[in-house]
Amino acid sequence: MTDAASDSLFGGRLTIDLDAIVSNWRFLKDKLATGSECAATVKADAYGTGLTQTAKALYDAGCRTFFVALPVEALKLCRGMPEAKIYVLDGLFPGTAETLVEKGLRPVLGSVEEIREWADFCRTTQIRHPAALHVDTGIHRLGLSADEFDAVMKDADLIGSFTPTLIMSHLACGSDPAHPKNRDQLAKFRAMTAPYPDIPKSLANSAGVFLGSDFHFDLVRPGISLYGGKAIDTAPNPMQPVAQVEARIMMVRDVPVGDTIGYSATQTAKRSLKVAVVAAGYADGMIRRAGSTDAAPGAFGVIGGHKAPILGRISMDMITLDVTDIPAHLVRRGAFVEMLGPQVAASDLAAYAETIDYEYLTSLGRRFQRRYASIA
Repeated sequence: MTDAASDSLFGGRLTIDLDAIVSNWRFLKDKLATGSECAATVKADAYGTGLTQTAKALYDAGCRTFFVALPVEALKLCRGMPEAKIYVLDGLFPGTAETLVEKGLRPVLGSVEEIREWADFCRTTQIRHPAALHVDTGIHRLGLSADEFDAVMKDADLIGSFTPTLIMSHLACGSDPAHPKNRDQLAKFRAMTAPYPDIPKSLANSAGVFLGSDFHFDLVRPGISLYGGKAIDTAPNPMQPVAQVEARIMMVRDVPVGDTIGYSATQTAKRSLKVAVVAAGYADGMIRRAGSTDAAPGAFGVIGGHKAPILGRISMDMITLDVTDIPAHLVRRGAFVEMLGPQVAASDLAAYAETIDYEYLTSLGRRFQRRYASIA
């Protein structure tokens, strides 16, 4: 938190609602099959919401298993969560086994080379340290092939050197419930893991939670849904928004009919316009592709419940908005415009920018004043 004087030094503010994140986690947890644990994926600074703050709020609410992408992220979670199990999704980087073990962290081993290095370290310390095994069921990124997994599990010296605490895979098309690849991956995962009933299993990300109990297994790993994002493309989003971006109006100006607005003159005033210039841009996570042209509209902000369409290109530090039809008392220098939040869903912005809400959330607020409070 910053004081009122320093608040004026920022072009905008990013408000994170930790209670909404916790509510989303509980909503997902209540959807799970009996016996399935709801973990939390907190990589990429907890999708832009603050890694340590978000993880601690979830831990205090009862979450005990966390997933990050990188070892450096995992190291930030070692304080204040003594019972937490922390998995590193990107696996075992060369030479990092000792550091992970010292901090009680668990790599997600996705290649034979990683497994051999982890097993060698465990034999050296004469302790069967825990780790997860990542199997590839069709996304073809990280993960052991079926043949590699079978060979590893049959190598008593290799698999006997450490303690596999989880077998996991990742859905490629979970956001589309009707896609046949979901059932294909489920069948492959069941076939690969069936011989090992005593090792917990995990297949579902956020989308997998909504695909039904067949996908839940022992643990689910929601990410985007925790942060209010839309996990299923073809259904309404039931999650609460958790972040709000408000940008400061720097000036209000008139633009005559026929004049152009912004870089490259992509937008022409079709009538006399009143334009607000706000202190936010693509350097703050307001993606440039969401700008407007004469051929296609762009995204929008909201001022006092009124939609304010973006006019022209989004610049590094500023955005121009059409406020012609908004009451003048709402549009004044120093006032704030909601650019993302309860009235401007990240998934809606993403549609204009031809991207996904993940990109918006993980890019937000490098220069905004960040605060933790309710946005309801």
